[in-house]
Amino acid sequence: MSTTSASRAETLAGASPATLVPVWDLPVRVVHWLMALSFAGAWLTAESEAWRLLHVTLGYTLGGLVVFRIVWGLVGTRHARFASFVRGPMAVLNYLRSLPGPRPEHHVGHNPAGALAIVALLLLALAVVASGWALYADVGGDWLEEMHEAAAQLMLLMVGVHVAGVVVSSWLHRENLVRAMFTGRKPGQPRDAIRTTRTGIAALIVAAVLGFWWLQWQQAPSPAGAPEASTAAGKVGHRGDDDD
Repeated sequence: MSTTSASRAETLAGASPATLVPVWDLPVRVVHWLMALSFAGAWLTAESEAWRLLHVTLGYTLGGLVVFRIVWGLVGTRHARFASFVRGPMAVLNYLRSLPGPRPEHHVGHNPAGALAIVALLLLALAVVASGWALYADVGGDWLEEMHEAAAQLMLLMVGVHVAGVVVSSWLHRENLVRAMFTGRKPGQPRDAIRTTRTGIAALIVAAVLGFWWLQWQQAPSPAGAPEASTAAGKVGHRGDDDD
């Protein structure tokens, strides 16, 4: 097995515990959690007209994050690139076959099965955002609304599969994958470590998201009843002037 690619499967069973090395750069982690927050928030506000602006804002945020993640999958650090973890059907099958055995395949980056879930989530997110935008722009009819809801339901199901896979993989490989997505560190060898966490790019992502949210907030309509209240107050003041 080649030692030049950190994404290749490595069997750690029986070996000495590996050192925690930086694997996930900061943009990957920031985008991951912002995507989770955006989808969860958009899902919870989907049926409320009062929260429509928040629903739309989080949907657009999700779309922007997905686009960045696709670009980062092409030009990002090595474990973030699709070329390092997206494999063919045989690689996925071999990985799944190894799980019940005494020496399940271990991957420093995403495993082949997890890669399928990630690609499916990105594609479903694009479908949800695109259909949601068309609905908001009043481009399509009832069929588009049904498509939007179906894509959201499928994405929620895939999120469940992804979470289940994280739990099972964490247990089988004796590593906390949730913590790794916060710290960026996983068990591995020095050759597996990325050289930089790209903190500056992550800061730009956060700034862009917060800036977009602020712009959306500035464009939010006035609370219901506010214009009427202002008009009523003006009339009262006017009558007071007449009495004087």
